[in-house]
Amino acid sequence: MRKIAIGLIAVAILFATASVTPASAKTTLFLSSATNVDLTAQTVTLPLFKGRTAAGDKTFFIITESSDRNDARTRGVNWAPKLTNALGTNAVQAVTGDFANGLKFAGTVDFSPTLVVVPSSPNGFPPTQAEPGASGDGAYSPLITRGNGIVLNASQVANSSGRHDSVVSIDYRAKQVTLRLLSGFYEGDPIVYLRMDASDATLAAIEASNFAPNLNAAPIVASNDRDTSARSAIIPVVNGPRGIDNPERQGLESALLGEGSPQNVTQEIPDNDIYSPMWDVHPVVWTDEAIEAGLRRQLRDHEEIADLFDQGVLVSASFSAGPPNASLEGLRAAGFISNCPVVALLN
Repeated sequence: MRKIAIGLIAVAILFATASVTPASAKTTLFLSSATNVDLTAQTVTLPLFKGRTAAGDKTFFIITESSDRNDARTRGVNWAPKLTNALGTNAVQAVTGDFANGLKFAGTVDFSPTLVVVPSSPNGFPPTQAEPGASGDGAYSPLITRGNGIVLNASQVANSSGRHDSVVSIDYRAKQVTLRLLSGFYEGDPIVYLRMDASDATLAAIEASNFAPNLNAAPIVASNDRDTSARSAIIPVVNGPRGIDNPERQGLESALLGEGSPQNVTQEIPDNDIYSPMWDVHPVVWTDEAIEAGLRRQLRDHEEIADLFDQGVLVSASFSAGPPNASLEGLRAAGFISNCPVVALLN
C-alpha cells in the first residue's frame, strides 16, 4: 500500500473521526445491494465487479446508480434518471462487453500517486498543497454506458496500480469491497454517502477520491433541481463552527484541521426523479458580520441556507466560478463536480 503524505494535521483523519450517527437511529438504506452498513465505523460493503482496461489489464469497480428505474431496482442501486442528460458528453465513457465476461473500459485510473494535503495555518482551508492520490486518464469517467441508453455510475476502485483511498478492504474471492463514508445532512436529517470521484484536483485530494476531470462535462442548468440537468447541488460551508467536541461543528476549515467530516448539506437524495450523485459544489461562507452577531451555527437544510443567502448572512465563496443557482436564491456554483452516491438517510 502506498504512503499517504500529510502536512500538519492529516486530512486522512476524516476517515477515522468523521461524525458518527448512533447505530440505533432509524435508517433508510438506499443502496440495497450493500451487504453491510456500519454506522459506528461509517463504512459500507458493496459488490465488487471485474473488468478490463483498454490495455487488457484487470480493473475493479462498483455500481451505485443507474439512470433506468427497472435496472436500478434489479441491481439494488440508486435510481438517477438525470444521468441520461450526460449522454453524448465526455462525462460518460462508452464501454463494451458484458458483466458475465467483464466490461472493457476505454479509461482507467492510476492509483499509484501519493495523496498529499497540507492544511493552511491557522484555518486549514484552503490547503497550501493538495495532490490527489488517484488520477483518471484522458478517457476515464465513472459514468459509463454500453450503448443501450442507460448510464451507470461505476467508479473504479482498484487495479494493478493500487486502490481507491476510501477503500478499507477488498475481498476479491467474495467479490466485495468495504469503503469509508462521510456524513452530512438533507432537510435536517443526517445522511451518509460515498465520495468516489471529483472533477477538480484539489477537491479530489481533500476527499481522497479519484481525480476525474471529464465529469465536469455533465450538463448544468440555471437550477440544478430541474430534470434537464445532470447534477444536484451540494453545499459545503467553508467557515462553520469549529471544535472537535463542538456539537455544532461544520465546515471545510474544521475538516482540514482534522475535526471530522465537513458535514455538507445536499439538495436531493435518492428515491425521486431529480436525484443525481453528480454533486455540483456550491460553497457558502458566513460573513464577518454574521459571525460577530453570533449567528453562526450548524446548517442542516438547503432551504435554510438559501434563505440565509438571500438575507446576506451567507455569501458565495470567493473561488466560486460557476453560474448562480436559481433554486438556491442565486448561490453560485464553484464550477466542479463531486461524485457522491448517497447510501442512507438517518431520521
